[in-house]
Amino acid sequence: MNSATREAYGEALAEIGRTNPDVVALDADLAGSTKSATFGKAFPDRFFDMGIAEADMVATAAGLASCGKIPFASSFSVFVTGRAFEQIRNSVCNAELNVKIVGSHAGPSCGADGSSHQAVEDIAIMRALPNMTVVVPADDVEAKKATAALADHVGPAYLRVARLATPTIHNEDYDFVIGKGDIVCEGTDVAIIACGMMVGRAVQAAEELKSEGISARVVNMATIKPLDVELVEDCSVKCGKIITVEEASIIGGLGSAVAEALAETTPAPLRRIGMNDCFGVSGEGNELLDYFGLNAAHIKEVAHELCGK
Repeated sequence: MNSATREAYGEALAEIGRTNPDVVALDADLAGSTKSATFGKAFPDRFFDMGIAEADMVATAAGLASCGKIPFASSFSVFVTGRAFEQIRNSVCNAELNVKIVGSHAGPSCGADGSSHQAVEDIAIMRALPNMTVVVPADDVEAKKATAALADHVGPAYLRVARLATPTIHNEDYDFVIGKGDIVCEGTDVAIIACGMMVGRAVQAAEELKSEGISARVVNMATIKPLDVELVEDCSVKCGKIITVEEASIIGGLGSAVAEALAETTPAPLRRIGMNDCFGVSGEGNELLDYFGLNAAHIKEVAHELCGK
């Protein structure tokens, strides 16, 4: 089954709204794209379209949170983390308010809108903020469960969802826990730690590597902050070599987080796959993922180099 995590987010938010009257949703004139419109149709009196004004949206969400509401504020990742950074920093994180920032259409998979719309630095920006939780779900199942978990979680959070459909990896009984990664498949030669839609590509790479003599463990690290440092250390001890894969800049994102954890626990050879200090370009989403090496073929190539095979 293939489904976009943004679709799952919209469905989950509407489901949560039926049982929790304190949940409200805000959007910046992109509700049809971010899928918060699903919530808006179900609960028009609890939905606020703020227009093309992300800073105003986040400040309003902070005000609603201060009154006991649980606001989910959605827009394209590049706009909500960029235009509204000051409001997220000062009005939400500094005040420790219970606001959920949801960024959609991140990374080159956003497609033809080009570099102006393809956030590659959003994970790094949000991860650097004190009090902020950062979650990047791998598939529709995890996106729904992560949305529900963040609704229950008290404090600022950033949820990053994707435009393109991704393969479903998890079963419905999967238990998502903030701050915990999960081992999707076991291996002993190298650990591939991925997030978002890169998890599916990591699984494909691991399956092909097996027939090529390399045993690869695949870890879905959906929570970038707080990072599951214990699992990173376990990967270092049991696999000895690590590859990180993300549809974002390797500077400040998952790759940096894992590198920091390794440096402070059990160092191991590390290769980071992601946007290598560059902006995106215009094109079809899947073609751009291939263009930037965000695919199984490149993961395999790096694994062979790292394992010396």
